[in-house]
Amino acid sequence: MPPASTGASTLTVAASPQPSPIATAAPDRLEPGRPGYRRMSFALFAAGVATFALLYSTQALLPAVSASLGATAGQASWTVSAATGALALCVLPMSALSERFGRRQMMTASLTVAVLVGLLVPFAPSLGWLIALRAVQGAALAGLPASAMAYLAEEVRPKALVAAIGLFVAGNSIGGMSGRILTGWIAQLWGWRAALGAVGVLAVACAVVFHFMIPRARNFTPGTLNPKALAKTVGGHLADPLLRRLYAIGALFMTVFGAVYTVIGYRLVEAPFNLPQGVVGSIFLVYLVGTVSSAAAGKLVARLGRRGALYLAVSTTAAGLLLSLADQLAAVLLGLVLITAGFFAGHAVASSSVSRTATKGRAQASALYQSAYYLGSSVGGTLGAIAFHAGGWAGTVSLGLLAALGVVSITLYGTRAARAERRRPVPVVSVQHRGMASVQN
Repeated sequence: MPPASTGASTLTVAASPQPSPIATAAPDRLEPGRPGYRRMSFALFAAGVATFALLYSTQALLPAVSASLGATAGQASWTVSAATGALALCVLPMSALSERFGRRQMMTASLTVAVLVGLLVPFAPSLGWLIALRAVQGAALAGLPASAMAYLAEEVRPKALVAAIGLFVAGNSIGGMSGRILTGWIAQLWGWRAALGAVGVLAVACAVVFHFMIPRARNFTPGTLNPKALAKTVGGHLADPLLRRLYAIGALFMTVFGAVYTVIGYRLVEAPFNLPQGVVGSIFLVYLVGTVSSAAAGKLVARLGRRGALYLAVSTTAAGLLLSLADQLAAVLLGLVLITAGFFAGHAVASSSVSRTATKGRAQASALYQSAYYLGSSVGGTLGAIAFHAGGWAGTVSLGLLAALGVVSITLYGTRAARAERRRPVPVVSVQHRGMASVQN
């Protein structure tokens, strides 16, 4: 593996793309130590907290929802999968709107609508209504992730991009953790509806912080809503082998994560653990590990290169899956720690690679990644619940290991393709042509 400074900076391709003109020409881009960077980091951290707290608000409550509404694990899992699936479907058109109206405006509007719907969710009269409201909430949130990635790519200096995206992802982990812990204990005391209401209040506070802290965009140039141009841009991204691999990697990582955290509550409330709902919610304290691993992704890439960091992330995830098979609570908790650390590190590396690779149409490139990522969450949550019903926790772990093997295979293919590209000889005709041109000049 070559060092990061000599070609490992694009994860699974032969050569790094040329930096965007904005990345090299704009003198007022944010970086650590410059005015506005701390406000930007805090604002997007708050947005990340709200996004994951709202998006996965029912995940820790699935056993309680099943008991209250008479639903199976598979049926109740749709309260999570509907939200992530709607986000996956809507993220691309929302990103197109951000190209026209601005990243900051799109993030603000998306968060506002999602918070308002979140205040209605606790009053859903049936499972069907709950799933429908969650789908609307997921669709509203779709405007935030891709716009945030594009905003960071345009406003932050390239050398600080991985760290900045890592902080946003760290906010995701804090939101996922705090939302689940909050809902677990409140549900034990006052029921799952009160728990969802508390998540809504948390999201309102985060939205207020975001609104007042996010700096204005300095390097955004509005575009036009041109469907043909959008289709051409999306087609160009999908034709890029590196971006396709990154999208697949994000989807597979999230398949593991969605399966594990959708089902883990059912496993822990049953024998041999028999944990109460509040304690099950507290299990999500392991998300703190994800906060650390995602924020440290930049240093990991600097030391191992992007492909090396990805290999380490997926190996850590697979080790956690295997360890979680034990029937000892300590082993399960350690397994969750490893799964969480590996997932968030891998996600931070892959998502930052998308933002760095796309030199134009960044919002669409990030939107396609987010679409694949949350589609993986939706599929993982549903298939994980089905696998748990059919084969217990071992079935869910088997699904996760299969997805991890997919990440390894894709990354290995990219590594070999990069090596082959570096060894490819330069055509003699091209060299002669350049030589004649230099003589003539």
